[in-house]
Amino acid sequence: MAERPKGYGLTAELNAKKEEKYDADLANETLQWIEFVIEEPLSFDGQSDNVVAILKDGQILCKLMNILRSNNPQIKFNQSKMAFKQMENISKFLDGCEQLGVAKTDSFQTVDLYEGQNVPQVINGIGALARKAYKLGLTEHSLGPKESDQNKREFSKEQLDAGKHIIGLQAGSNKGATQAGQSFGSTRQIIGQ
Repeated sequence: MAERPKGYGLTAELNAKKEEKYDADLANETLQWIEFVIEEPLSFDGQSDNVVAILKDGQILCKLMNILRSNNPQIKFNQSKMAFKQMENISKFLDGCEQLGVAKTDSFQTVDLYEGQNVPQVINGIGALARKAYKLGLTEHSLGPKESDQNKREFSKEQLDAGKHIIGLQAGSNKGATQAGQSFGSTRQIIGQ
């Protein structure tokens, strides 16, 4: 992992916020899901550094993606210990996530995992992949809540016209109340000298 200064002031506050978001139970569930899919045991002790150590080289993530995308060409991943090769593995995993339909906003950046900068986002990104894989029928188990389906609605012309004549409460209606008769004190009296 790259040596970065701890930081002071705002940097330290932002790092503390990221550390507060880390949930060891969610990380454990995520790694158990990966174990289930790739059918290999992973040793996890609950610490965010351990998550980074397990996933940092990107090999497990590429194996996971190859299993989920079994009908597509397999990802050829590097087993090298060189930093740029490991980061390339993570990048290939992220490209695979995007091809499966995981939103970029749900994913993470390569440095979030490789340098351990934002482990909670890594866990959330893998969770988003798990939900998408379950929805597509690629795995039997989901992680977290079920991904929602589109619920498109069709309205007739009459229904749309009827809605134009209704003022919703969000539009600032006060149901006919006025300020008539209210007085909050008297007017300012200016007396000439």
